[in-house]
Amino acid sequence: MGVERQIKVLVVDDSAYNRKAISEFIEEIPNAVVVGKAADGQEALQLAFSETPDVITLDLEMPRMDGFAFLRLLMSAKPTPVIIISAYAEKENVFRALELGALDFVSKPTAKISPEIQEIREEVVRKVKLAAKIGPSSLHTLKSYIPSDLSPTGGYPIIVPEHIAAYAAGQEPPAERLVVIAASTGGPPTLTRILGALPGDLEAGIAIVQHMPPRFTTTFAERLDRQSALRVTEMSAIDIVRRGTAYIAPGDHDIEVTCGSQGAVIKAVKPSPKDKYIPCADHLFRTAAQALHEKVLGVVLTGMGDDGAAGALAVYGEGGEIVVESRETAIIDGMPSSVLRAGVPAEELPVERIAERIARFSRGD
Repeated sequence: MGVERQIKVLVVDDSAYNRKAISEFIEEIPNAVVVGKAADGQEALQLAFSETPDVITLDLEMPRMDGFAFLRLLMSAKPTPVIIISAYAEKENVFRALELGALDFVSKPTAKISPEIQEIREEVVRKVKLAAKIGPSSLHTLKSYIPSDLSPTGGYPIIVPEHIAAYAAGQEPPAERLVVIAASTGGPPTLTRILGALPGDLEAGIAIVQHMPPRFTTTFAERLDRQSALRVTEMSAIDIVRRGTAYIAPGDHDIEVTCGSQGAVIKAVKPSPKDKYIPCADHLFRTAAQALHEKVLGVVLTGMGDDGAAGALAVYGEGGEIVVESRETAIIDGMPSSVLRAGVPAEELPVERIAERIARFSRGD
């Protein structure tokens, strides 16, 4: 039996207390070793090159060189899986870091140095173990997502039709077609890229399950709304599925689709105790299939686990269509692969072709 590969981790945080605590979390992982600790981005960059870590945990607010500058330099010269460890108060910063190439994030209980950091031990361990499995091809994908500047939109292309101002003043008519999307690890930059390439006059509605903690989904929806010609909103109650509108599932609720007198209705609901994931893509996909049958396109993007596989089978069974992100661009191909393993006939597409596929479906092509 072969010996398991050692996992080398670099811990970056300006708090000595946090560096010690996070290092102790890492050392619980079999075959993991902390190869360096850094108090700022400049020191971290030197260690990233000298120690060649497999994974880096990164705080964002640091002296001398902050986490953003560090990420840009690291990803341009030596792409490495990075897990952001940041406070809830820094939600906007977390999404900026994800757009710069960070793989995932863990939320600190408080922005201050506190023993409460022990509460995130299990999540840090799980995400570092996952990040250590990321291969060179996925790192190339991460690097390709890095925007060319630090503009508020992250540098992604945005299509803004002339009628956008008039659209914002009123409500779009009900959509007869619906795109349902599942995403997890690696999903935020992927969704930013896809939604940013879609026109505001899309004839279909879009419903999205992105595995993410509560409160972060609100900020994520607001950010996507600024970066896309679509109207993007976190689903808070109930609405008619409308054209050119993308609905984001709250981090602690499911979203489901039903039939109403004016068309398909989408609403936020409490998750079932049986749900393996919250929010649950399988629940969204199943209810959409039951409500709209062949007028549903299911899209399963990057992510760990199998959320979306059972739902994709339900969509296909009702006459809908399924697209999975191909292995060549999926940062984590667990979710797309689970759909294929379930025997669902699915079209495999790289991320750069998915927006065009959604646009064709919305037109009925």
